[in-house]
Amino acid sequence: MSTSAVAREIGVARATVRDWRAGKVPSAAMCDGIDLWDEPGFAQAEYCHLLGLYLGDGCISHAPRTTVLRIYFDAAYPRLIAEAVRDLRRVRPGANLHVFRQAATRCVVVGSMWTRWPELFPQDGPGRKHERPIFLADWQRALTTRYPEPFVRGLLNSDGCRYVNRVTVRGREYAYPSYAFTNVSEDIKSLLCEHLDIVGIAWRRASARNIAMTRRSAVARLDEFVGPKR
Repeated sequence: MSTSAVAREIGVARATVRDWRAGKVPSAAMCDGIDLWDEPGFAQAEYCHLLGLYLGDGCISHAPRTTVLRIYFDAAYPRLIAEAVRDLRRVRPGANLHVFRQAATRCVVVGSMWTRWPELFPQDGPGRKHERPIFLADWQRALTTRYPEPFVRGLLNSDGCRYVNRVTVRGREYAYPSYAFTNVSEDIKSLLCEHLDIVGIAWRRASARNIAMTRRSAVARLDEFVGPKR
């Protein structure tokens, strides 16, 4: 196959495939990300939050000489956007950041260019996330197990919500807060549930796409580190 055909088939930039064929390949240390997250001063908790955001509403685009991490937000939540910008700057000090609102929409994109984003987010790959396996590398799981709350917050800040559930019983209306998470990927839902278990938060499968957290104790615990979107 030609270099261009290989690049199209595997979803990698043509220049990268050309370098691979010329023998210019990354070292094993670079491929596993350990030399990044294990460096002194690496913002591990902030990374776990970004990982949750990326799995929910993020992607990595491949350019000829670099890659671009993009995370998408609703403009109605400036606090979430500011937190993502802060965490990106802590994970990648001196990063080339950009924040812009897409024309005529409420979509705000937080992005950063860096050649090594695919190493920090090895879930990157061609196609939609729910159409391919999504799992954590061993070093990622070590971090999310150490910092499960930021990881859960990132997932809920992207594809979750806090809402008021209203029910009527014998003519009397009751209202109580609840959390929900909606995602098509079974793997991503499983990651959320696994880390909710680590934190000790009860959950249930409300439907094929939805995870519900409705117990009073679960909501109170989530309010400690997630809360309503703002």
